[in-house]
Amino acid sequence: MGRIDLENKTILLTGVAGFIGSNLAKRLFSDVNEIKVVGIDNMNDYYDVRLKEHRLEDLSSEPNFTFVKGSIADKELVNKLFEEYKPNVVVNLAAQAGVRYSITNPDAYIESNLIGFYNIVEACRNYSVEHLVYASSSSVYGSNKKVPYSTDDKVDNPVSLYAATKKSNELIAHAYSKLYNIPSTGLRFFTVYGPAGRPDMAYFGFTNKLKNNETIKIFNYGNCKRDFTYVDDIVEGVIRVMQKAPDKKKGEDGLPLPPYKVYNIGNSNPENLLEFVTVLQEELLRARVLPADYDFESHKELVAMQPGDVPVTYADISTLEADFGFKPSTSLRDGLRKFAEWYKEFYMSEVEK
Repeated sequence: MGRIDLENKTILLTGVAGFIGSNLAKRLFSDVNEIKVVGIDNMNDYYDVRLKEHRLEDLSSEPNFTFVKGSIADKELVNKLFEEYKPNVVVNLAAQAGVRYSITNPDAYIESNLIGFYNIVEACRNYSVEHLVYASSSSVYGSNKKVPYSTDDKVDNPVSLYAATKKSNELIAHAYSKLYNIPSTGLRFFTVYGPAGRPDMAYFGFTNKLKNNETIKIFNYGNCKRDFTYVDDIVEGVIRVMQKAPDKKKGEDGLPLPPYKVYNIGNSNPENLLEFVTVLQEELLRARVLPADYDFESHKELVAMQPGDVPVTYADISTLEADFGFKPSTSLRDGLRKFAEWYKEFYMSEVEK
């Protein structure tokens, strides 16, 4: 694999105000000398924009950070960014996220995840970047019965439009890698969580509801399993991947073999949803987000599965380990503890002052 030294390089990071994007940018600045990050985000209101602004504020003190507000679906803007900043490495994390939202708002997914992604790969072709790293998702596995999910598995039966757009990103990247010899690596993220995360994710929604004395719905009667992966582990994986591009090689026919890879990044330790909720409750009590005498049983409702959801996600990360010597290691309790402490600070310290 081709080594890429990130020092003095320019990184184009799409979705920079997002959960993973902002954490990645922070880590790049703390770990890499003289790195420049050009971040783009459309700052949409799919969830609380204050969170996105809070994440950007954290980055605003970095002299080598440039923020551009706009959409990657705007081809002219994307081309202008490549023309002006000539990024060496592109990390595409901008996407309309969420399985359930894709059932009611399909347009947002086509615009961001298909048109936007196409604009990015097309610009990578015209401005010859060293490596394109892009977010895929564990949702591409659909309702595959075989676990753990391996990147060798067939993924031709998506159960949501969101999953279908992520699978098409991988297909488009493969075609561009083959035709134009663009090194590209797709990362299938598994249920990412942590401080300042996405409010549409279960752990965050549960916390909001419990704090407001509402009932939480636990789907599939609690028989769901999720491979929860702490955000710092995801960021560590992305940074390692950025620095090793798939090799450019020629096949027997003299034509390039696509410098193309896809990896799972997950904790490879699926947690039952009921167990997860128990740990979350304990950590919310510990952080004093909830009062000590909180009655959890009266706030829990077990309900049926939802359309687009899958009963289990479980990552086989053996190829990630083999190629990068890395595997996520943050325990669920440690991760949820950090989330609960952050939540208390961000949402409740104002109230108490």
